[in-house]
Amino acid sequence: MKNYILLPVTGIAIGAILGACNPKQPEVPTNDSAILHAWSWSFDTIAANMKTIADAGFDFVQTSPANTCFVGEDGGMALFSEEGDSVKGKWYYYYQPIDWKIGNHLLGTRDQFKAMCDSATKYGVKVIVDVLPNHTAVDHTAVTAALDSAAGGHDKLFHANGFNNITEWNDRYECTTGMMGGLPDVNTENSGFQHYYLQYVNDLIACGARGFRYDTAKHIGLPDDPRDSLSQRNNFWDIATGRESVQGLSLALPADSLFIYGEVLQDKNVREADYAAYMSLTASNYGHALRNALQEGSYYADSLADWQHPAPAEKLVTWVESHDTYANEHESADLEDAQVREGYVFLAARRFGTPLFFSRPMGSTRQNYWGNNRIGARGNDEFFNPEVVAVNRFRHEMHGQPEQINVSDNGAVIAVERGIKGVALINISTDTQTLSLPSSLKKGRYTDAVHHSDFEIAEGKISGTLAPLSSYIIYQQ
Repeated sequence: MKNYILLPVTGIAIGAILGACNPKQPEVPTNDSAILHAWSWSFDTIAANMKTIADAGFDFVQTSPANTCFVGEDGGMALFSEEGDSVKGKWYYYYQPIDWKIGNHLLGTRDQFKAMCDSATKYGVKVIVDVLPNHTAVDHTAVTAALDSAAGGHDKLFHANGFNNITEWNDRYECTTGMMGGLPDVNTENSGFQHYYLQYVNDLIACGARGFRYDTAKHIGLPDDPRDSLSQRNNFWDIATGRESVQGLSLALPADSLFIYGEVLQDKNVREADYAAYMSLTASNYGHALRNALQEGSYYADSLADWQHPAPAEKLVTWVESHDTYANEHESADLEDAQVREGYVFLAARRFGTPLFFSRPMGSTRQNYWGNNRIGARGNDEFFNPEVVAVNRFRHEMHGQPEQINVSDNGAVIAVERGIKGVALINISTDTQTLSLPSSLKKGRYTDAVHHSDFEIAEGKISGTLAPLSSYIIYQQ
């Protein structure tokens, strides 16, 4: 019997030949990339950790918003503070634009942004910037004179309906023109604003950005959505994705050379398929379902068999959690780091979807979600946990391979098999599990050098023992 090696979760590359070559399988469409969301890290902090990000196998690093923003609480640098706290600040001030220029007091200057992009290029990582043209700061009087002037005056910067709160979220007129959470709704169809905003996007590209996450994308109208009385055409997405120019200005690079995705949180009448004609989209329902499964320790606790999305699977950005599910209502914050990690391994091992790993604050616990509570600081060590590194590398190695998902009867163990090249084994329960599942890999014994666990493949089944909340990566070569 031949001996095979299970890739150690340290992510160290296998140098030995693992067995006889398999017949070449036809390639199928596959998403290969993975995103690290460096939430609230400063540009300098991201640059200083770029080698670690690259070594961890991430293709993209996503920044928090780079735009000039409202300076709240005297510029305090706490992720979150309450009345009476000695350190002040809120992470969400960078989601309150007062101008669309690069640089803010929370994350850094334009020069620091440029230096971060230069570091990314050096290590082969691409930068995605969180952009938010939909609204301004709650205190809209703080917007700059230059922004007002570009729109033709302060009153023209906003939709006619832009100061009325959204009361019916599934009404497309209210959703795309109304005020969300006290944030006045920008007239994104104003050509002067479009030109001004596109200069910002093009400057980000000139500095080295190669992707964009569009915050609150479902709140910006599609061409045939109801129009605000101050809008002649709902053409923002045609401008933002380079299909049209505005006042002689176009997107600086072809949209298909950039990674562009929109935060289109799923609900009734959201029109996901129509947004997907312009960009990739967040798979928010699937993330919710996956969190349910992780909380119960069973794949069968929710529907994970399909992506729960009308857009093609290859156009989805997947996550266990986002900054919103963690920081807003703390919907996902009670999940243990290990649960989040195993959920990420499941997503990253799969053929489709571009997985995003959200970096939780340094020092955070399930009792203290804010951890060290500092904007600008690096997140905790989870993004380069050996299991995360191993699955990111597995993801790249499995390029072009179809997937087959097999699950234990109790739902605790998930096997994501990729063609006949490899399999990821994931125990999402807090108990030790004994495994016996179908496998297409060749028979043999596979030994994990880190967990010192043996896995046997015989008679078309893989068997072995998995530690609680742990994952294992097997390669067949």
